[in-house]
This record gives sequence, C-alpha cells and structure tokens, in this order.
Amino acid sequence: MAGRGGRWSQRVTRESNALDLERGVFTLSDPRKIALSLKRSADRSRRRKSDAFASAMSMLSFYINRAGRGLPNAARQRLERAKGELRAVYGRPATWTPGAKRTAGRSHPRARRAPGRTRGG
Repeated sequence: MAGRGGRWSQRVTRESNALDLERGVFTLSDPRKIALSLKRSADRSRRRKSDAFASAMSMLSFYINRAGRGLPNAARQRLERAKGELRAVYGRPATWTPGAKRTAGRSHPRARRAPGRTRGG
C-alpha cells in the first residue's frame, strides 16, 4: 500500500520527529557501528520527546518491526545484536538475551501448589 507519499513507515524513518538518522544506518554490517550511529543521532537531536537512549532504541525497534518477515535472518540478527550494543554504549544493563527463557517479570518461576494447599501451611 504505497499511496501518494510512499510508505508511511519509510516516511517516519526518514522524517522522524525524534531523530535525524545518518544515511544507511540500518544497513551497516557491524552492530556496534549501528549502535554508535544511533547514539550520535539521539544525542544530537533536540526534537526528541524522551531521553536519548529510549529514542534510539525505539527507532531501532521500529525499523525491525516494520521490516517484518521481509527482513532476512542475518539482518534481523545483526539488528538484534545492535540493541545489545546500544544498551552497552549507554551503560544500560542487558535485559534480554536471544534464546533466554523469560519468567514474566519474576526472578524465579513460582512453583505450582497442590489444589487446596495454601501458603505457610
């Protein structure tokens, strides 16, 4: 659905009110270079509405999500690694590791109790 002005997602990437991206940033071969480019763009921007890290991560996630199934696996993996690099350059903890199991926000899975049993008893 490419209407009059092209794809809306392409326009958002190009004319985002959050960041002025360097040309070809998402096609770079090194995840660290992608992260550093996004950091430069976010740190320079005065139009963003949230902090620089959130703006950079949002733009990266937006690009990955909009590319959808059309994004080759190698490119998707490179961009997912760029998320980790972005966290590192901003000094944020790694919150997700590809292939790691998630526990719905808990530090450990809650053991199932037998029917009729209550806590402490």
